[in-house]
Amino acid sequence: MWLRELISRRGYNRTTVALANKNARIIQSVLSGPESYRPSMVAA
Repeated sequence: MWLRELISRRGYNRTTVALANKNARIIQSVLSGPESYRPSMVAA
């Protein structure tokens, strides 16, 4: 899994911050877009 590889390369704390940043950017993009959120459009 990509997350475990990142932890081994960068350490747990840096990985936690990087993942939180990624999630915040995704949430901001979803909330600021003109369309309503449609879960069926999200890739698995």
